[in-house]
Order: sequence, then structure tokens, then C-alpha cells
Amino acid sequence: MTDAALACRNVWKLYGPDPKRFLAKLGPQPNEADIKHAGYVTAVADATLSVSRGEIFVIMGLSGSGKSTLVRCLARLIEPSAGEVMFAGRDLLKSSPKELIELRRHKMGMVFQHFALLPHLTVLDNVAFPLEIQGVPRKEREARAREMTTLVGLKGREHNLPQELSGGQQQRVGIARSLATDPDIWFLDEPFSALDPLIRREMQNEFLRLQSVLQKTIVFITHDFDEAIRLADRIAIMQDGRIIQIGTPEELVLSPASDYVAEFTREAPRAKILSAGAIARAQRNGEAIAGTVPADSKVAEFAKEVEASGAAFAVRDAEGKLVGVVDRAAVMSVLIGGTEAS
Repeated sequence: MTDAALACRNVWKLYGPDPKRFLAKLGPQPNEADIKHAGYVTAVADATLSVSRGEIFVIMGLSGSGKSTLVRCLARLIEPSAGEVMFAGRDLLKSSPKELIELRRHKMGMVFQHFALLPHLTVLDNVAFPLEIQGVPRKEREARAREMTTLVGLKGREHNLPQELSGGQQQRVGIARSLATDPDIWFLDEPFSALDPLIRREMQNEFLRLQSVLQKTIVFITHDFDEAIRLADRIAIMQDGRIIQIGTPEELVLSPASDYVAEFTREAPRAKILSAGAIARAQRNGEAIAGTVPADSKVAEFAKEVEASGAAFAVRDAEGKLVGVVDRAAVMSVLIGGTEAS
């Protein structure tokens, strides 16, 4: 946990009269039946995860799965009932209210589904608002706000009020505001779910562009698996307050840990998820090779070329080592819904 940008261990969130004392009495592995019998409601159960620096870590699940509650526990916006949350070299559960305020002002950026812009302030003043709270001088905070406004593609809109902007533009303001303090970690709770599909896709593109520039450590919540696989380095899938599985999109598709995870990934666009390395087979003796594809390239990127050739293609890793070969049969297996070559 010490090498992670953010990590938690055995985090619980129960709703009831005295959950901390109750969990302390039950011990490190409380029985769910005992929790229900005592009249407590479990929102997060025994959550353990770590987020690497510069990683986009997506937490997903259906409504009521506990994903938003867990993220609020990670930022200590709500009080966990038990566990440990490590950030910036300290356990947030042991931090004082004053320390938490300073961390949120200087180290954390947050974007939520509802934009929460201040309607009487211009775009520039909305973006600069966190810096004003910090006491940053006007000239300095406005310069930073202009930089962030330009970064999210709203140059020329600095003096507009929120109601003069589209939904996508308002969300860009929210993103710019959350980045104004140059946070170490960025929490985003379903930031695009209220947007129309085309605008949502545009904002996903914008998000990926920003991450390519900023390389932030990001915890992103969504209930949309297509959005998750498009954005995530790794995904945690939650059910009934518990983390069921953590893995890359490819790992979740190829090795689901439960029927619940399998159902989540059943309609996933496998050609955009599975890599050449994942579907490669051993080269047969004397087999002709028509070309080469990188092991980490997705099937969708090379499918047409392999199909058109009809011959096998060598799959090589970043060091040029032969991993195996892919052929038309392997590609077709993926395109029609399978995960392996025949």
C-alpha cells in the first residue's frame, strides 16, 4: 500500500446506531448475517484496493452497489465505519478535520454528476473559486483559471454565465475548476451520465486528451461498462457493497470471477478489449507469416488486415520477442463473440 497514490484496506461503511463499536466487537471478518440481525445496513463491505500514480482506476456497479459511497469514504467525505485509507503518506481516518480540509483544498480534485456551478459567477470566476478559497491573489488565480479554461476548450467563454452554456460546456467548467488547484488525485463520480450520448462521447474524448497531458491519478465512477473499458487502466466491479473483482478490461472479459462479472462483460465489444497477445497461439512448423502485430494492439486495430491476408501474423512484445501468431480463425472467434482462437 505504501507505493500506491491511494489505497484502502478493509474499509467498511455501515448505517446504524454505533457501527464503529459494533464492528470492533465482531472482529476483522464480521459475518453478514450478524450485521443484518443487529439491524445494520451495509453500504461498503471489507473494501481493499490500491490506485497507482497516473492510473485511471474505474469503480463500477449497478445503482446501490456501493461505488459512490466507497469513493466518498476514500475522500472521507463520509466517515468509514472501519478500515484504513492511505493518501499523501497518512491514514485519512486518523486525520483531523483541519488536515482533511487542507488535503481537499490542495491535493484532491472532485467532479460529480451535477455540475454544482455557482450561477452568479462567470466561467472564469467559477474556475478560480477554489483558488479564492485558498487565498490566492486575484491576478494569480485568474491566470491559472484562464489556463484551465483554455485547457478544457472554453477559451473565449471566460465571461459567460453557466446558464449561457450547454450541458457539455458546463461540465467542462466543472472539470476546469477541479483542476485549478493542480490536485494529486482526481475523483470523478459519474461526471458524464447526465449528458446526451453524443456529448458524453465528446466528453470522454476530452477526458482522455486531458489525461494524456496531465497524467493525473484518477478514481472514476460509472455504471456504464462501455465507458469503463474506454477509459480505464483497471476496473473494480462492486456488488452489494463488496468489490467482486479488480482487473484490466481484458482480464475481466477473459477471466470473470463470478457470474455477476460475466454478465457485466457479456455484451462488451471484445474486439476493442482483447489484445493480440491474449488470442495468440503457437506458431506451427513451417507456417508462413504475412506480417507482424504488436502484442498489446487490440483486435479491432488489425482485424481487417489479418482477414484480408488469410495468413498468420506474428505477435511480438515490446522487446520484439515472438509471443505467438494470430490468424483469421482467431480474429473471427473474437468478432462473433468468442474469446479464443479455434
